[in-house]
Amino acid sequence: MFNEILDEAMDVLAANKAAYGDARIVESMSEGIAVSGKKPEEIRRMESAGFGVRALFDGGWGFASCKNMDISSVRATVLKAVSIARSSAKVKSPKERFIPSEKIQDEYIAPCKINPFSVPLEDKLSLLYKATEAMLKIKGIKIAQGFLESFHTKKYFASTQGSRIKQDIIECGGGLTAYAIKDGHVQQRSYPTSFHGNFASAGWEYVQGLDIADHATETAEEAAALLKAKECPCMDDATIILAPDQLALQIHESIGHPIELDRILGQEASFAGTSFLRPEMLGCFLYGSPFVTVVADATTPNGLGTFGYDDEGTPAMRFPIIEEGVLQHFLSSCWTAPMLQGSPRSNGAARADGWSCIPLIRMTNINLEPGDWDYQDLISDTKHGFLFQTNKSWSIDDKRINFQFGTEVAREIKNGKLGNLYKNPVYTGITPQFWRSCDAVCDANYWELIGILDCGKGEPVQTMHVGHGASPARFRNVKIGSSSRIG
Repeated sequence: MFNEILDEAMDVLAANKAAYGDARIVESMSEGIAVSGKKPEEIRRMESAGFGVRALFDGGWGFASCKNMDISSVRATVLKAVSIARSSAKVKSPKERFIPSEKIQDEYIAPCKINPFSVPLEDKLSLLYKATEAMLKIKGIKIAQGFLESFHTKKYFASTQGSRIKQDIIECGGGLTAYAIKDGHVQQRSYPTSFHGNFASAGWEYVQGLDIADHATETAEEAAALLKAKECPCMDDATIILAPDQLALQIHESIGHPIELDRILGQEASFAGTSFLRPEMLGCFLYGSPFVTVVADATTPNGLGTFGYDDEGTPAMRFPIIEEGVLQHFLSSCWTAPMLQGSPRSNGAARADGWSCIPLIRMTNINLEPGDWDYQDLISDTKHGFLFQTNKSWSIDDKRINFQFGTEVAREIKNGKLGNLYKNPVYTGITPQFWRSCDAVCDANYWELIGILDCGKGEPVQTMHVGHGASPARFRNVKIGSSSRIG
């Protein structure tokens, strides 16, 4: 049936002399489970299916979608997209070009050993209850939460170039958060990271590998210890080491978003801002120190930004964003890439949040490449500093240049050894100055991949899954302090 729908869409586009068109059928299923103590807070399973089509006519774009996938509804939806495209052509920009992906016929199935949707609900609840019960045994813990999320997405793509692509991707993961409360003060600690945990493009075997219940006690003990910890000291020139789970958000906000070409060109502004970067900075702008090499890699194993093809039919690829500190590439689409001199082809970063949305430039897996430091050697080499772990809060301006991040915990490093815990730590900076202050990155043995479920962009807002890999990294002369003092 889906082939018939896509064939019909291509026939209608051709009959109406569209310069280009593509259509996507997307079937998606998601499940979310949240427990607090030994009570479920949420058990949710959602399914969605529908059809979306883009049409290009004389330089003008049109998009339309529908949830009804009978032939007559599909035909009407394509005609609506064509009508919108013809109207858009009246106000097109003379600078705009579109170079579509080449003809591709392929199928991509993401690796998955155990389908998480086949695992009984009772087993999932039992896993979370075991963990939350262990956390509540620790004195001072008043709230113990556990989370599991699973996603299954099937995509069917066709274009007037002759492409036919099918993709099947399963993602899942989860985590824990313990809240310690005393005399009106609240501290939290999460595992394996905050905001419901960590996630990957993989099956239930990934959740099993997290060993959630085995880390429950340690997580709760650290939350309780933070109640007694001192506030993070205020310093203007601190040395800090960021753990991979905090580096993930640092990369996301201060590198991943600024390199989106639609922001740079001013096509994205009102919801999430633009960028401090400009096209003429490519190849010459010093984004970071020579120790900073960042890649966009949609082929990273198990990444939430991993796929076979983006939603314009462009193959997944790996390419440098920052190479030894120097800015090299932006994230682009088939529409925006031709606007860059010498970059006529998309690098595969156009993705849509389901069938009802038009593709936007979105992050794939934006990864900090490993360095050559052993983690223990890095700690030993740090005479005095602080290890910041697990994001708690963030703020960054609409140009993505001035930022402040808060973490769940900081650990003092004194004479090359980890020491006291500090609560409510924050650090601030200016994006290029911060990345230029990086003087060490740990090696591949300490590299971790973090999956983020809630990257928002566009109006109406689209939510995307993205990934960030990093090893612990050290930064010099950073301003740090306590969120309670700042507040």
